[in-house]
Amino acid sequence: MSLCIVTDPLINDFGPSRPAILIARELSKKYRVKILSTYISEDILDKLESFGIFPLSLGVKLHFSDSSLAWVEAWMREAFFSANRKKIRFDDGDLVLNFSNTIIIPSRAWFVLGLTTYALDHIKDELPWYYKIIYKIGRPLILYGDKRIVRRGSKLSGVIVATSKYCADIYGKFGVKIDRIIYVPIDCEKFKPRPNTSYESYVLTYFGKETKFSTIKNLADADIKIKAFGSKLSYVPKELRNHRNIELLGRVSDEELIELYSSALYTVFPFTNEEFGYIPVESMACGTPVLTFAYQGPGETVINGKTGWLVKNDEEMIKTAKKIWMKGYPEQMRRDCRSRAFEFDVKNIAKQWLNLLETIH
Repeated sequence: MSLCIVTDPLINDFGPSRPAILIARELSKKYRVKILSTYISEDILDKLESFGIFPLSLGVKLHFSDSSLAWVEAWMREAFFSANRKKIRFDDGDLVLNFSNTIIIPSRAWFVLGLTTYALDHIKDELPWYYKIIYKIGRPLILYGDKRIVRRGSKLSGVIVATSKYCADIYGKFGVKIDRIIYVPIDCEKFKPRPNTSYESYVLTYFGKETKFSTIKNLADADIKIKAFGSKLSYVPKELRNHRNIELLGRVSDEELIELYSSALYTVFPFTNEEFGYIPVESMACGTPVLTFAYQGPGETVINGKTGWLVKNDEEMIKTAKKIWMKGYPEQMRRDCRSRAFEFDVKNIAKQWLNLLETIH
C-alpha cells in the first residue's frame, strides 16, 4: 500500500511540520510513503529522502521565509481561493492522510491541529498594539476562511483525528465531530536527558506567539532567573528584552535545546492558547518537570505533582514558581518525567496510526 501524507509548507522540521515528518518516518518502515506539500525546502527534501520518503512539492512560490508567515500565506491561498488543491494529482492507489490546513482534499483521515481564529482570539492581548488593530479589522475575514476550511475538510475526510481533547472541543464548536484523538509525537531517542548533567540555577521557557508574556514578567520580577529560547523575538515586549533576570537566547538548535532542558531546574510554560504543546513534552523527555496551566493541551500531558505542577491562574503560577525555586523537588520527578514522555514517543504514536490505517483501509 502506498501512503501520501499531505502537510503544510515544510520550511523546517519543527513546530507543526514535525508530526507529519516523524509519522511518515515511522510508517515508511512498513509502507511506501510520500509527503506532499505546497513547498519543501532543500534541507527537508534531503532529510525526507534519507528516511526513504518520497517528497512531492507543488512548487508554490512563497513570499515569506519565516515559517509562520509562509503558513499564513498558504492558508489564505487555500481558504479564499482553493488555489493549493488545484495543483494536486494523486496516483489511484494512494491512501491519503491529510495533516494540513492549507491543502484541503479528499482523504481517508484528516489530522486537525487547530484553528486560526481560535488561536488569535486567545493570543491577541499579548501582541503589540498594531497586531491587535490588524486582527480586529481582519477577524471576520479570517473567521470566514476558517469556516470554509472546516466545512470542506469535514466533508472530504473519512475520519477526523484531533491532536488533543482540547482540540476536539474546538472543532466541536464549529460543528465537526472528531472520530479519534491521537497526540502529537516526539522523538524520545533524540530528546533525552544529557548524562552527568548538573542542574543549574535557571528556569527555562519559550518565547513565541502563544507565550503569556505578562506572566513571564511577573516571574522575572520575583527574582527567578529565566533563560528564554525562540526565534520570534519581534513578539517579545521591550520590558522583557532588557530585564535583569531574563536571558534571551533566540533560536537554538535541537542539540542546544536538549542541553538547556536537561540543565534547567524546571521549565515554565505560561501560554495563551495551546492545542497540544511541544515544550512540556520535550522537557519531560529530557527529565525536567514542567510548571504550566491546568487546562488545554498541556493540562492533558503534564501530571500534577508527578511530572510537574498544574496551576489554575497567574497568581498560583507565581506562588508555585517561587516555592520550587527556593525549595526544589524530589529527584524522582525527573525519572517520572522521562517515563511519561515515552507515552508520546513516535514509536507509540505510530502504532495508533497503524491501527487507524488497518481500520480504514
